[in-house]
Amino acid sequence: MINLENKSIILFDGICNLCNTSVQFIIKRDKKQHFLYASLQSDAARDILLQFHLKNSDFDSIILIENGKAFQKSTAILKIAKHLSGLWKFTYGFTIVPKSIRDFFYTIIANNRYRWFGKRESCMMPTEALKMRFLE
Repeated sequence: MINLENKSIILFDGICNLCNTSVQFIIKRDKKQHFLYASLQSDAARDILLQFHLKNSDFDSIILIENGKAFQKSTAILKIAKHLSGLWKFTYGFTIVPKSIRDFFYTIIANNRYRWFGKRESCMMPTEALKMRFLE
């Protein structure tokens, strides 16, 4: 079992081009190295999902594990943005938009992400410098 205390972990679809690009975007703006990362296809993600009684059979949502809670879809994205450098942290203000509306648009993109952005044959491999921030 992975100790999740005081950790913020982003679980993402490792074969999705949009998801991988998003993780690269986050890494570049996560100046304080606040986040750890795991592909939803990894053993680490499977163990984390089990701890939160979530299924890993549906990879259509980014999941943020933070302060002992799991956040999905638009809420996860906005909570992640809050920790990024630059003006991105101000997008957290979109939490005033009802979750049902935010998640409606999130779901449209998630359901079409492979068609619009493509997918990989396998999960991305982090560089040596980033390996310590990725759970396996």
